[in-house]
Amino acid sequence: VQLVESGGGLVQPGGSLRLSCAAAGFTFSHYYMAWVRQAPGKGLEWVSGINSGGSSTYYAHSVKGRFTISRDNAKNTLYLQMDSLKPEDTALYYCSRDNVGRDRGQGTQVTVSS
Repeated sequence: VQLVESGGGLVQPGGSLRLSCAAAGFTFSHYYMAWVRQAPGKGLEWVSGINSGGSSTYYAHSVKGRFTISRDNAKNTLYLQMDSLKPEDTALYYCSRDNVGRDRGQGTQVTVSS
């Protein structure tokens, strides 16, 4: 299993970023996928999930209405559109095949600061 996250960066509060996760080594279209994050000094936090076909999405209360998860099974890629970003969204973001990040990649850093 290989998961490679990208798209992070430094953004001002209220800004947007789009994260991507390129998957390889397994049949991507067969799996539920999720985004989890880890803020400095804290544990892993589940952010969002999507079923294998993309028809059902799930969000943590803290990001609902601001983040949108999606996937392109033809491209073996998972996405997270993040809008209205807040300083408390600052974290290392990972994609994973479960809600606890057991097979997460190296992560992509998101920093929200003015």
